[in-house]
Amino acid sequence: MFSKTLLSILSMLFVINAMGQTGSISGKIISEALPLALVNIKIEGTQLITQTDSMGNYTLSKVKSGTYRIQASAIGFRKMVKTITLRNDESSVLNFDLSNLQNDLDEVVVTGTLKEVKRLESPVPVEVYTPGYFKKNPTPSIFEALQNVNGVRPQLNCNICNTGDIHINGLEGPYTMILIDGMPIVSSLSTVYGLSGIPNSLVEQIEIVKGPASSLYGSEAVGGLINIITKKPENAPLLSADFFATDYQEYNADLGFKFNLGKKAIALTGVNYFKYGNPVDHNHDNFTDVTLQDRISVFQKWSFERKNKRIFTLGARYMYEDRWGGEMQWNKSFRGGDQVYGESIYTKRWELIGNYQLPVKEKIFLAFSYNEHNQDSRYGTTSYIAEQKIGFAQLTWDKKIHNHDLLLGTALRYTFYDDNTAATTGLNQEIAKNTWLPGIFIQDEITLSAKHKFLAGFRYDYNSVNGNIFTPRVAYKWSIDDNNILRLNAGTGFRVVNIFTEDHAALTGARTVEIPNELKPEKTYNVNLNYLKKIYTDNGTFLGIEGSAFYTYFNNRIIGDFDTDPNKIIYDNLDGYAVSKGLSANVDVAFNNGLKVIVGATYQDVASFEHGIKKQQILTEKFSGNWAISYKIKPFNLAIDYTGNVYSPMRLPLLSDLDPRKEFSPVWSIQNIQFTFSGFNRFELYGGIKNLLNWTPNKGNPFIIARANDPFDKHVELDKNGQVMVTAENPYGLTFDPSYVYGPNQGIRGFFGIRYTIK
Repeated sequence: MFSKTLLSILSMLFVINAMGQTGSISGKIISEALPLALVNIKIEGTQLITQTDSMGNYTLSKVKSGTYRIQASAIGFRKMVKTITLRNDESSVLNFDLSNLQNDLDEVVVTGTLKEVKRLESPVPVEVYTPGYFKKNPTPSIFEALQNVNGVRPQLNCNICNTGDIHINGLEGPYTMILIDGMPIVSSLSTVYGLSGIPNSLVEQIEIVKGPASSLYGSEAVGGLINIITKKPENAPLLSADFFATDYQEYNADLGFKFNLGKKAIALTGVNYFKYGNPVDHNHDNFTDVTLQDRISVFQKWSFERKNKRIFTLGARYMYEDRWGGEMQWNKSFRGGDQVYGESIYTKRWELIGNYQLPVKEKIFLAFSYNEHNQDSRYGTTSYIAEQKIGFAQLTWDKKIHNHDLLLGTALRYTFYDDNTAATTGLNQEIAKNTWLPGIFIQDEITLSAKHKFLAGFRYDYNSVNGNIFTPRVAYKWSIDDNNILRLNAGTGFRVVNIFTEDHAALTGARTVEIPNELKPEKTYNVNLNYLKKIYTDNGTFLGIEGSAFYTYFNNRIIGDFDTDPNKIIYDNLDGYAVSKGLSANVDVAFNNGLKVIVGATYQDVASFEHGIKKQQILTEKFSGNWAISYKIKPFNLAIDYTGNVYSPMRLPLLSDLDPRKEFSPVWSIQNIQFTFSGFNRFELYGGIKNLLNWTPNKGNPFIIARANDPFDKHVELDKNGQVMVTAENPYGLTFDPSYVYGPNQGIRGFFGIRYTIK
């Protein structure tokens, strides 16, 4: 009996002693392999809490044995919870990697509502892309980089001179507005130039809005807009340099640096230089496969310190480009002649942009821009000499009254455009020179409740040629919770008569531009439904899903007719209507082991309806997809990026029923792989292979450029009606034509680069 009692007492003393023993939990918190300071570490259900130090380390002391849920939380990150069991007086290590938990819903965007708001709060869906995303597949220009964005496609329009435009959800380049820091300095004449030569080191982020935004940005923002946001000088690194080369002998260099101008001004300078001077003819048609280019661009931005942190920034850019393509034996002595065919383009362009906050209590901003674009081009014997000037000023007043967030503004845009082509003669002579576009707009964002917001906007413009323009829009946002957001947008778009761009002029060496009737301005009606869902798991895995459905209806759409006459492009308003509709989805998955997967897909149906007949838009795919798969091997400081895109067949511009080239393109894909080593201090090395499948558009076709052996049509015979005759020398009845193009004609190639940064 005594022995049993003694055993019971000893057992109780052991339990009491064990209950009194305490241990500790310690560890390190990192994100993207860097330590995070000031992260809150808490044991759920207790008062035990601490913070990480400057090295990301933490310790929780005097923790009794038991099983606990440990929570890590920090500003800009989602909470992460892990479970741990502590026994007796042991010390346990528990590390957290918050790389996948950045709260990107809190990104600040400006494009959707013309004011800085968190992406989570914006009623207008805005897609945001940082330079880090485009580094997964480095390119010498933003124009090419956009191939990695779902629903956005850089479209090449000429096999020889490499002109192009940007398609958003199937709509062609003239329907896309390009902005730099919110300023509409890039017009339809120069989309490809506005997106070339901007140093990547100066880009803070690229914001994309799909669907009409004319109520805020005016004409040309019909299909959507792309806003390139440059870095604030105070936030930019002290010095950055990026250089890469390919085995095609392409060379690209980016340089960025900042310096103080006195005590109250900071200047940020960026220089981009691209050189490709190695003619290649892998398809053996005696024409250059890739356009040769020599381009330099200089950009500078100033930020001035003012009282009460008021904003005043100025920016300027100059770009010069010399590019040519043509027969392999061409040189500049043949420019404009009819002995050796070549297409040679000289471009000079300069821009000035600014934003000034008025010295008053209210938030009133004056934004302004001016640019001049001069072009001297030869397409064989056809010359294209163009000059364009655009001046823009906008005054906005940002005012909050109770639950109303108001934006009122007035804008004035002046456009001068003249060239030596048919587009600025005859019926369109009056729009060739000067166009004034004054306007006023108002936007009211109403917070109905914590979860519901409604936005109403209205814009009135007066175009000196087309008269009154009204563009209303509405938007509704339902924040179901922080991880589920539903947005509905509807509005109208308007595009003034401006059919002529260099893209079309590039074809005048083979086709004549014809405008049989006076053209009327286009108007669109659009609706867009967007759903965003974010999923965060306890182990740090992240899943993001975003889906959109869009529908755009066109009145008076201006169509380029390539089919009626193979020697002409006939522009006229559609005697009917056009529709662009489709579905788009993005899936973003980030695993805690360093693997990230981004996949996007778009299905679209872009067609015109005339006299009861539906016709698919030329050079427009029905399905497109893109992906970026990244994996970081942290112990080796090595990152692997596998990127690519895929496109379904699109209708191509044939010259006649006898044309042996395929009427539709095949399914085609461009895929790339890159390896990046970041183990050096301030240095980063990268390299890889572009176009892994070695795909080019000539595969499966007898030829790409029609009658490359007779580019001046010296041996083409015409009948009495001016139509091409079939002869023994010309069995298909064709003329010289380089417009049969739908993808880059550049095969597999390796690349290597180096980046250097001083923060």
